[in-house]
Amino acid sequence: MNALDKRLHAFREDLADERLEGRVQAGRFVAGTPARVGAPVADMLAAPDAGAGLNTQLLLGDEVLVFEERGDWAWVQAVRDNYVGYVARPAIEAAGGEITHVVAVQRTFLYSGADLKLPRKACFSMGSRVSIDGFAETRGTRYAMLASGEALIDAHLRPAGETEDDYVNVAEALLSTPYLWGGTSAFGIDCSGLVQLSMRMTGRSVPRDTDMQASGLGEPIDPGAGMAGLIRGDLVFWKGHVAIMLDEKNIIHANGHTMTVSHEELRAAVARIAYLYGGPTGFRRP
Repeated sequence: MNALDKRLHAFREDLADERLEGRVQAGRFVAGTPARVGAPVADMLAAPDAGAGLNTQLLLGDEVLVFEERGDWAWVQAVRDNYVGYVARPAIEAAGGEITHVVAVQRTFLYSGADLKLPRKACFSMGSRVSIDGFAETRGTRYAMLASGEALIDAHLRPAGETEDDYVNVAEALLSTPYLWGGTSAFGIDCSGLVQLSMRMTGRSVPRDTDMQASGLGEPIDPGAGMAGLIRGDLVFWKGHVAIMLDEKNIIHANGHTMTVSHEELRAAVARIAYLYGGPTGFRRP
């Protein structure tokens, strides 16, 4: 049997994805049931326990395969990046109608109807996916309507088939977002989550964790003497950390130093990080 990464393959001693039969040992194999995330953000944990560590997060409308529902938890695999973990059952719903739009701003409110003065029902992050049933206008503001009668600001959405051109621009739109270990949303995000969400908005599905990105995202590059060969969009990796080049000298990254998404001069970051984690371990051009 070949060793498989449990972050990316659904298998336990008692249960496994039927696609892995013959590759892993398990008590039984099942087909995953297609479903979607129905909550604004769903934490994916390492174990079916609210006290377990946060591995990653799923956003509204994300597609998943459900392999088990037991008690308060569902054991699922995200379709977008293959990540496997446990999600609270109320956050998962049956796959519904066609996804038509994506939230394109940092955050947007869900209103109880087509009027910004009505009560807010929820707040959605950039990257959230919704099914719009129609449109309405109130006092000059255009609303995108859900089948439930709830409404979103139409200007905050884009059609699901449209993408951004520059993922670095997307990352900059997330400046000052709080740092959250395991976070992937505009409510809280970590370093690899920033790379993933920013590229997601350009239509690219990329690996979730830093080690996955460092080994398989884009192509490795030689940064040149004094890292002078880096350009906008290149990625700089440290052990357990990644930053995005804004230009030849500056980076943007979600980091535990400022506890936000912030700008920093690359050389200053290298010097600051070195005493804890050493120097950069690699450079890639996605």
